[in-house]
Amino acid sequence: MSAASVELVEVVRSGFVECVHRGSVVALDPHGAVQLKAGEPDAPQLPRSANKPLQLVGMVRAGLELSPPDLAVAASSHSGETVHVGRVRDLLSHNGLPEGALACPPSLPLGEDAARAVLAAGGGPARAFMNCSGKHAAMLLTCVANGWPVSGYVDPDHPMQVALRASVEDLAGEPVAAVGVDGCGAPLFGLTLTGLARAFARLVTAEPGSPERRVADAMRAHPDLVGGTGRDVTRLMAGAPGVLAKDGAEGVYAAALPSGAAVAVKIADGAQRARMPVLVGALRLLGLEAAVLDQLAEVPVLGGARQVGTVRLRRAALG
Repeated sequence: MSAASVELVEVVRSGFVECVHRGSVVALDPHGAVQLKAGEPDAPQLPRSANKPLQLVGMVRAGLELSPPDLAVAASSHSGETVHVGRVRDLLSHNGLPEGALACPPSLPLGEDAARAVLAAGGGPARAFMNCSGKHAAMLLTCVANGWPVSGYVDPDHPMQVALRASVEDLAGEPVAAVGVDGCGAPLFGLTLTGLARAFARLVTAEPGSPERRVADAMRAHPDLVGGTGRDVTRLMAGAPGVLAKDGAEGVYAAALPSGAAVAVKIADGAQRARMPVLVGALRLLGLEAAVLDQLAEVPVLGGARQVGTVRLRRAALG
């Protein structure tokens, strides 16, 4: 991220501005026109897990058939709660695949309570606990549906990954700028924030029953499976029905309204705490009104186990 990013968020502790977070954001109106632009939304970024809904559309286009709850898990960065892990393991077992076929690394659950529960029961890291295991299970099932090799499915040259890249490019309306390796080991397709927002708009405005709408509708119907207990992505979709949202590592977030208006955010230093204040500000600018936005607009700053400040959008940061 270059110096073209702008100061968007400030961290206030005991009345003192302790630090600021720079970043970029773009908001598109229902017709795809830019309504808000700050920083460098047309520079390539790595969307991290915000790519998952786009990748899942590619899998459905390639013949993957899953129930709406399983589609939600396949698009998730889940917290590793029992409901998430159970679905991943069922998807594998019902298709004769061992958990070891997942290429994502063994991990403890992302959710703190879920991780403590695993350790208290004498367990340890497992591939199904990893927050991307739903995506990886769906990738394996896509290979099975097409007769593609299961081994090496995370290779960028594997026929499934070639198909997913083509779908991502189609949805974003731009070529993939870079191909990296995500934290889970799967290919990661670089896009601009504008392309990412455009892709989310495509999902919510597609015809009912299409691969795009099936993914969007599944995520919106099952926000608990997309994130987990207390997660802001789950709270946002549950509290603002019709909104499609997906968080990503290193300060990324994308969301779309039913109208097709859409937002994409990238925080320059990767701070997760700074994403939601910017996202909320942009969603409000697009006209979204929901009580949950008041709950998510600021992130508490703690001192001595009590709130002594806040992480908030800088005044006039979005114009």
